[in-house]
Amino acid sequence: MTDAEYVNIWMRPERPARGPKPAYSRAQITEAAIHVADTEGLEAATMRRIAAEIGAGAMSLYRYVPSRDNLVELMADRLQGEIDTTGMPSGDWRADLSQYADGLRAMWLRHPWIATVQRSLPSFGPNQLLLIERLMAVLDPVVPIDENLALMGMLNTYIEGAVREEISTANEIRRSGLTEAQWMTRSYPYIDQLVKSGDYPIFTKIVMEARHPHLSRDDQFRHGLQRVLDYIAAALPD
Repeated sequence: MTDAEYVNIWMRPERPARGPKPAYSRAQITEAAIHVADTEGLEAATMRRIAAEIGAGAMSLYRYVPSRDNLVELMADRLQGEIDTTGMPSGDWRADLSQYADGLRAMWLRHPWIATVQRSLPSFGPNQLLLIERLMAVLDPVVPIDENLALMGMLNTYIEGAVREEISTANEIRRSGLTEAQWMTRSYPYIDQLVKSGDYPIFTKIVMEARHPHLSRDDQFRHGLQRVLDYIAAALPD
């Protein structure tokens, strides 16, 4: 689909002004697509596969969702609705941003295929808009809008980068057929050789002294998150 042909899915009415009532809703189609992506991967969530999942004809699905790009937009927006922003802004910006970060990470881990969805521009679906309103409202009273965007961008970059690495590592371990402990243990002889060589003092310091690599995934994420929040705190006016 070219840029000239693209029409934002949210500008298309879900139900035509005339004709019979549609047999399926966008919500039903979206849920079916997410189910397939969760169980078989995003690549499996084709228009034909989703049509079969809901019992529709392959071509009839296009009456509800004009393209697979539009389908992915619906799926991504639906997942953003899983991020709990209840009570935000609460007046405690650090607690609010921690709640958001934990919620975004949890959503990505439930639906790891979302890490493969690359969109240069947001489509501004209803769940995304609600998320923007609540998240940006946390710092809106104390910083200009451009600073708010920069700080939220930094926060999102940390969260998505950390979780993307977490998902990638889990996938690599799964493909190896080993447990995580076995996967780590197989590297020990080479690491021991590097340390004993004396050629890599910083690497040796990481191996011998660093605690961070030995933390749980949850604790690693929270440790990094606290550093990001510390930076945000330093950027806020006194």
